[in-house]
Amino acid sequence: MERSEVAAMRHETEETRVLVEPEIEAKACVIWLHGLGADGYDFQPIIPYLKLPADLGVRFIFPHADVMPVTVNGGMPMRAWYDILEMNIDRKVDKASLLASSERIADLINAQVAEGISADQIVLAGFSQGGAVAYHAALC
Repeated sequence: MERSEVAAMRHETEETRVLVEPEIEAKACVIWLHGLGADGYDFQPIIPYLKLPADLGVRFIFPHADVMPVTVNGGMPMRAWYDILEMNIDRKVDKASLLASSERIADLINAQVAEGISADQIVLAGFSQGGAVAYHAALC
């Protein structure tokens, strides 16, 4: 399946992300990814502490990772951006899930640009596993 076909199949909804709109038209966007086992609601409470002026018009998107079995946690299903196959310095990486998660974030970015937000007004943030995906998405 081509990437555009996958992107078309995955429509972001209230089930797949937390969306916090600004009081005015959005001029900027923060896409913030949670860590292993968490969800998009984990970082929503931080918004008021950022003390951003309302006239900045910042939209926040907190996507939820899919639920998948995580190998190092005994195969327990949890929200994860990619599987953690083993815990050692030379570990194998679940490249397929990492790439799929990075492509999902790229699609979120492209959707914001399509809505009129300039790419230089989009910030990617992430914690732990979400940070790794944000980093990978930004480099690809």
